Amino acid sequence: MAQRDQLDRETLSCSICLDLLKDPVGLPCGHNYCMSCIKSHWDAEDQMKIYSCPQCREAFTPRPVLKKNTMLAALVEQLKKTGLQAAPADHCYAGPEDVACDVCTGRKLKAFKSCLVCLVSYCENHLQPHYDVTPLKKHKLVEPSKKLQENICSRHDEVMKMFCRTDQQSICYLCTMDDHKGHDTVSAAAERTERQRELEVSRLNIQQRIQDREKDVKLLQQEVEAVSRSADKAVEDSEKIFTELIRLLQKRSSDVKQQIRSQQETEVSGVKELQEKLQQEITELKRKDAELKQLSHTEDHNQFLHNYPSVSQLSEPTDSSSINIRPLRYFEDVTAAVSELRDKLQDILRDKWTNISAAVTKVDVLLPEPEPKTRAEFLKYSREITLDPNTASTNLLLSEGNRKVEETSQQQSYSRHTDRFTGYLQVLSRESLTGRCYWEVEWRGRVFVSVAYKNISRAGRESVFGHNDKSWALWCDTNSYEFWFNNIETPVSGPRSSRVGVYLDHRAGILSFYSVSETMTLLHRVQTTFTQPLYAGLSVGGTAELCKVTLVSISVLRNFEAR
Repeated sequence: MAQRDQLDRETLSCSICLDLLKDPVGLPCGHNYCMSCIKSHWDAEDQMKIYSCPQCREAFTPRPVLKKNTMLAALVEQLKKTGLQAAPADHCYAGPEDVACDVCTGRKLKAFKSCLVCLVSYCENHLQPHYDVTPLKKHKLVEPSKKLQENICSRHDEVMKMFCRTDQQSICYLCTMDDHKGHDTVSAAAERTERQRELEVSRLNIQQRIQDREKDVKLLQQEVEAVSRSADKAVEDSEKIFTELIRLLQKRSSDVKQQIRSQQETEVSGVKELQEKLQQEITELKRKDAELKQLSHTEDHNQFLHNYPSVSQLSEPTDSSSINIRPLRYFEDVTAAVSELRDKLQDILRDKWTNISAAVTKVDVLLPEPEPKTRAEFLKYSREITLDPNTASTNLLLSEGNRKVEETSQQQSYSRHTDRFTGYLQVLSRESLTGRCYWEVEWRGRVFVSVAYKNISRAGRESVFGHNDKSWALWCDTNSYEFWFNNIETPVSGPRSSRVGVYLDHRAGILSFYSVSETMTLLHRVQTTFTQPLYAGLSVGGTAELCKVTLVSISVLRNFEAR
């Protein structure tokens, strides 16, 4: 009997999955397989266009049409009813990570489904009654789960089929009569339906965001390519332009050299010609001197008197009035003129370089970063700024390494410079300001704390900070604040403080002034578009100092938020 059972197992088992045949099919070679197993095997061979038997390796072309072997299928069903099962393969047994069948004894098989009503996991064999018995067909079957016991109420030991919306937790029907009595309760299925709708809405939102982000990624990739192309062209064009400038300077250098050498040749030729004439005259004079010397020794008076008239006559001397004794400074004026050209070119390059640098840093593909909120965030952008003596009014005294300025009645001996303010007590910073910058001004008296373009007027009413469209200024005195731009005054309210903080985001066009004491309070904020690099400016009727601000040096204020 045991031998017959073993024979039946081998005959009715699939050699691919090693389990009882499911929808058995026979091949032309006579071997039998589960329909799904042999289809999967042949699907892998599609690319070779040759289909073989996994056992005997006989090849078939074209792919055979598979038909269910009803006789074998009936035998398998009969064996299932009599309890005869094919010996499961090792891969059908449950491992440590698998959900095991709760019904199997001994070595347990892997669970095929879990029942949310029975709260039991079944292998495929023990699950069969759920397919055959009418009451069991109504049970809810899910993928194998190790968390079935979490569906049991720990207090009442009942399946939790209810949901309490008040406490947002799953409960059993007995819970609705005590702990959750009077709460908003619904069936778990109803709550699931509601949450399922929300889930679908969330998924739609997520999918839409995915599409939006994918579109953004493509746009950014296009921006990367556009930026790269533009940068490559800018580099190429800049190299050509600078090469042309170098060639122009080299040509001018060659022209000057040629002109100097030509003038040198002309001057030297004239000097040598005059030198030759003078040398001939010296020779003639020496000859005359010898004749006169010889005549002076003649003893015959008559002979002396006879020869004297002809010997004593001298030729006209060469004109040497053009010969001037002067220091050797013939071409020094040329050097001075070239030096002056160099200085002017350096000034032009320095001024224009800030525009070039600003144009480069102005390129910004990404969205601007949010403004700082805390003092620590502001101080990340702190700049050490110094004042430019070439711009300071002569009635302003600079000190503390050109960070401090004060009004003085004694005029300072500054050198003449076209950048100097002549009508008002004003001064600009040496450093240009682009990108993100933060600095603070300690003031006393009356002060304009400002930013301005380099090309602001240096004289007249239009040079006053805030009274033109090239500068923005906060007027500070002991009684009030005022903001000025383009000769328009805007009253500003806020706590009085001897220190003003200035935040600039050049790219974003943001300029903000803060009253700084134990806290930072926003006084005034400007949103505009800056077209040139900016410079910090001070106009004083008292004193003002650009402070050194760092996270380390100022500990009192670092934890206060800007509001």
